[in-house]
Amino acid sequence: MPLLPYGRNAPLLALCQALYSTSLMITVTLAGLAGAQMAPSPALSTLPLALMMIGNIATAGPVSLLMQRFGRRAGFTLGGVAAALGGLVCAYAVVWGSFVLFCAGTALVGVFQAASMYFRLAAADGVAPERRGGAVSLVLTGGILAALIAPTLTLWTKDWWAPIPFAGSFLALAVLGLATLVPVAALAEHGAHGGASGVGGRPMGMIVRQPIFIAAAANVAVGQGVMVLVMHATPLAMIGCGLTVGDAAGVIQWHVLGMYVPSFLTGRLINRIGAAPVAALGAVVLAASATVSAWDQSLPFFQGGLVLLGIGWNFMYVAGTTMLTQSHTVEERGRVQGVAEMTVAVTGAVASFASGGLISQIGWTAVNVGMVPLLALAVAATLWYVARSARLKMA
Repeated sequence: MPLLPYGRNAPLLALCQALYSTSLMITVTLAGLAGAQMAPSPALSTLPLALMMIGNIATAGPVSLLMQRFGRRAGFTLGGVAAALGGLVCAYAVVWGSFVLFCAGTALVGVFQAASMYFRLAAADGVAPERRGGAVSLVLTGGILAALIAPTLTLWTKDWWAPIPFAGSFLALAVLGLATLVPVAALAEHGAHGGASGVGGRPMGMIVRQPIFIAAAANVAVGQGVMVLVMHATPLAMIGCGLTVGDAAGVIQWHVLGMYVPSFLTGRLINRIGAAPVAALGAVVLAASATVSAWDQSLPFFQGGLVLLGIGWNFMYVAGTTMLTQSHTVEERGRVQGVAEMTVAVTGAVASFASGGLISQIGWTAVNVGMVPLLALAVAATLWYVARSARLKMA
């Protein structure tokens, strides 16, 4: 086996993923707390996080078209610069107590988030089809490093600008954004670019009607939406059950490890049995997560349910991404991946906005049971794709 079986880009993109995931965990952990200090109303304390998601949604498509025309490095460089500027703006806003400026800074971080969603897709560029699942999985292992270092880095940097809390952590975010530019500069470009970003290939309507595209989008979007919905509701549910903030932080850390540790296995599993079976297995694991979480509201059940939530997300996300890379040509890549990633971003944002209201209105058990119909839709799309593929092979 070659020393770098997935090409030189995949390890570099795994490092980018680690830097991005660390910055995202810092932002998600502190943006609400910092916003609560500056917001004119408590109801607006989570607006900075909402604007980060809106920044992601608004730029996911344009970033993909930028990459199609000028290459992956251009899009990832834009993301790193946006993170650096966003971190600096957030730090300045915290020091001077400007809520409006802070919201602008987190919106810039959303641009970084949009660009970073393509790390795993870029790893599949120039890689043989049978190795794409492994390349995507390798990139996601960068999240393991983030899960281990982000909590410590957050605590270590939050008082850098004492007595003003959190400003130092957002300066660290700016440094992480700049740091991504180093591995990005070393990336090799694969595939055609340099032409007009909106031409070439089949009409978009024809592409999105393909069973493989529908199955890919369903698995990535449902997996992401279900994971975000339950993850964001978990701390609220745990505090409501009398557990501590420390308990919730520990459960979320185990969940993040559950999201990324399986990446060492997922690519090989896809190579062995195929992307569609792995996606269906992920839905089954997520259903098991819902069962465990709904069974009891004690700490071990929260821990077990959230670890399974991470594993199921990983299987659906990696398998769906692998199918997505097989649904388009190089010329179609910018348009197709842009549509897919915008769908994922919107799904995640809706799930995030809904989590607080759902947990307060219908309760923790109902939130978990409500996952099952969504998972059934993803499985149905996968089975339809498999059946259509089998019929085409027999024809």
